[in-house]
Amino acid sequence: MPSNMLRNIPSVHELLESQPLKRLTDTVSRNVVVSGIRTFLDNMRTEAKNAAAEMNLPTPPDLAERIAQWILTEEQPPLRPVINATGILLHTGLGRAPLAAEAVAEIETLVQGYCSLEVDLDTGERSHRVHAVTKLLKELTGAEAAAVVNNNAGATLLTLAALAAGGEVIVSRGELIEIGGSFRLPDVMAASGATLREVGTTNKTRIRDYINAIGDETAALMKVHTSNYLVVGFTEDVSIAELAATGKVRQRPVIHDIGSGALMDMEVFGLSHEPLVRASIKAGADVVLFSGDKLLGGPQCGIIVGRRALVDKIARHPLMRALRVGKLTLAALWATLRLYRDSQIALQSVPLLTLLNTSTENLKNRAERLAPQLAATSAICSASAIENECFLGGGSMPSQRIPTWCVALAPAQGGVDLLAKQLRTGIPSVFGRVHQDRLLLDLRSVMPGQDMQIVEAIAALAGPSENPGPAAESSG
Repeated sequence: MPSNMLRNIPSVHELLESQPLKRLTDTVSRNVVVSGIRTFLDNMRTEAKNAAAEMNLPTPPDLAERIAQWILTEEQPPLRPVINATGILLHTGLGRAPLAAEAVAEIETLVQGYCSLEVDLDTGERSHRVHAVTKLLKELTGAEAAAVVNNNAGATLLTLAALAAGGEVIVSRGELIEIGGSFRLPDVMAASGATLREVGTTNKTRIRDYINAIGDETAALMKVHTSNYLVVGFTEDVSIAELAATGKVRQRPVIHDIGSGALMDMEVFGLSHEPLVRASIKAGADVVLFSGDKLLGGPQCGIIVGRRALVDKIARHPLMRALRVGKLTLAALWATLRLYRDSQIALQSVPLLTLLNTSTENLKNRAERLAPQLAATSAICSASAIENECFLGGGSMPSQRIPTWCVALAPAQGGVDLLAKQLRTGIPSVFGRVHQDRLLLDLRSVMPGQDMQIVEAIAALAGPSENPGPAAESSG
């Protein structure tokens, strides 16, 4: 670009006086607008100098409008609300389980001021923060004591460090799991200071394998629920009741990591059986570990329940302070657990359970209502209601297919990937899944109140144009 064209770029001061940017200073700070203008212009000059062809310089009003839009885009928070139309109910990338309204209200109540996080209101003395949820966890699981940490990986690490550091932990070879983010049980075992002792084979482990491995160095026996994969065919494993009985005879604690943490039998939704926390405690497990943000449908946390002496020992370990949760997590967990006191209330109030409990007939009716509304928008060539299947996600029930209904969209212009991106980056952000050159909006994971938001999001699409960004337009 000739140097005289670079000199024609308006100054920062001139652009600040333009209406689009002057209005913007009322919603974001002047410093942010000035910094945004300078960055945009620097990018423009760099691209102009490197361009092989002559570039058209936008008029000052067009340039000001473009900069204002770019600043607004840059100022959007990185964490934004999303409509999950992927069909994956526990979508890790989208925050897993949505919270119940009661949990949100409890957070809002506590976040506005101070709260009795570590103070006993009766005595005025310092208390332990986990006491806020201990009573409910004991009531719902039948355990003697409970503790809460930041996630289930933290619960596993802390429990092993407190009960087995310097000793061996016996685990079936078929249960040496790896979950998302390359989290591997052997690595966590090593980080805790415990030594892994594998027994059995990948597909078959018997109780005598555990018994033969118990020795002076054995600190604990551990059973891990393989929630994100299945070993099928010629298989055999040891029940938690059988393992707990062996642990009791040999005076070794038995740890049961059930992962997803169901408080309600998933079979009521037509799904396969998942280990229940209460059932594991009743079967004799000394310590049970599970997640708060998976099948429980609460906030992200790791929950430890079991025998008082062991849970107290875990809670006193130095790692507990590094892994502890804050008041917002405890508030959300308390409100969620309260709902489980009545199964019918839980079904109506915990979003994950409500979505699972929605009938396919209901989903079909919604899909058939939505399809013609979406087909009428300019961005969509065709929309049809189709029957399909989806998955729970979040490392739970990997082979369990859940019946669902979707709206299948074909874009009026451009490809389906572009349509998916436009919806993903729009307001509100809508995530679907691409299948056979169509974008599927799966209603199994969409709250009923969000149907019209989807219609509005698609109606708002101006067309399959890309955001031009800070660069100037090329004329060659």
